[in-house]
Amino acid sequence: MRIAVVHNAVVHDAKGHDAKYLTGRPDQEDTLAQAIAVREALLARGHEAELMAVDLDLKAAGVRLSAFAPDVVFNLVEELENNIRMAPLAPALYAHLGIPFTGADAQSMTLSGDKLLCKQILNTAGLHTPAWIKEDGTCGGMSELFHEHDAFVPGRYLCKSVHEHASLGIDDSCLVDAAAAADVTTTLARCRSNHGGQWFAERYVDGREFNIAAVTDGQDGVRILPFAEIEFTGFAADRPKIVGYAAKWHDNTFEYHNTVRRFDFPEADSPMLDMLSEATAACWKAFGLAGYARVDFRVAGDGSAQSPFRPFIIDVNSNPCIAPDAGLAAAALRAGVSFEALVDMIVRDACNNGTAYAGNNHA
Repeated sequence: MRIAVVHNAVVHDAKGHDAKYLTGRPDQEDTLAQAIAVREALLARGHEAELMAVDLDLKAAGVRLSAFAPDVVFNLVEELENNIRMAPLAPALYAHLGIPFTGADAQSMTLSGDKLLCKQILNTAGLHTPAWIKEDGTCGGMSELFHEHDAFVPGRYLCKSVHEHASLGIDDSCLVDAAAAADVTTTLARCRSNHGGQWFAERYVDGREFNIAAVTDGQDGVRILPFAEIEFTGFAADRPKIVGYAAKWHDNTFEYHNTVRRFDFPEADSPMLDMLSEATAACWKAFGLAGYARVDFRVAGDGSAQSPFRPFIIDVNSNPCIAPDAGLAAAALRAGVSFEALVDMIVRDACNNGTAYAGNNHA
């Protein structure tokens, strides 16, 4: 097959310098690394594959795509002009051109990419997610664990960007022990000042963290890959257990080396793992996901009668990182699917379901 591996273009500053790399943000640099790895995997499987960078000049991008005439686009666009909210324009362009493409469509990316909207959809679907508070002090959500409903409850909150991914801006300072809503909104204002964009806070779930990867089953359904738990090794008892930006991207930090992925679980965890599998499949349906995705959970409780397992969805990731060393590829390899086979499977699914992607009907 003839495949265009499309990624967001490098952004230049006013003097023509490469602003993307001047920022030194490894999460942005990782996009190009993913594109190169995907292209190499496609070439190894006998496909013709070329890298193509796009920006907000969608007309020019459409002309170049039409000239290349790919059978399918492997979509790796995570932002346009340094704005993650523009990313859904890429699959919208492919659909407009009638070209099959991998992963989520524009609607799915929008629904899952706005974390507050995502939480509202989860609540509507009956899927548990931590309650939240917005910058203006408005509260939302409810949960079995905290028993709140659209009202502030004192406790620990984690401040997060509404739209950014890759844990941008998240570190221990984003946790706040709040006696009143003003304690949270003050921290949110600081986060906005430091990092820009919109921010919100969600109730911190002091429990285990899981990343559940899912891929197409090739028959308009979903296959849940082996469960992955992030273990916080060597963390002091009073240190918050969060996977912040440093844990994901700064390889010279304690957090990076001590947040370890594991795939082996005792039989006692089976009921919890079943809950995670069911919730992930429900997210796939509720958000109209396609190709590949990842759902992140925090799980409270130890499974005992006094403290039963309570999974909370903290993120729904459409088109998550597909680098060979990332969680999705690691889970696929655990299931016996090599990186090359994973990439090939995603491409073939996009071709087989190209018409549906161009006008995706969400469940």
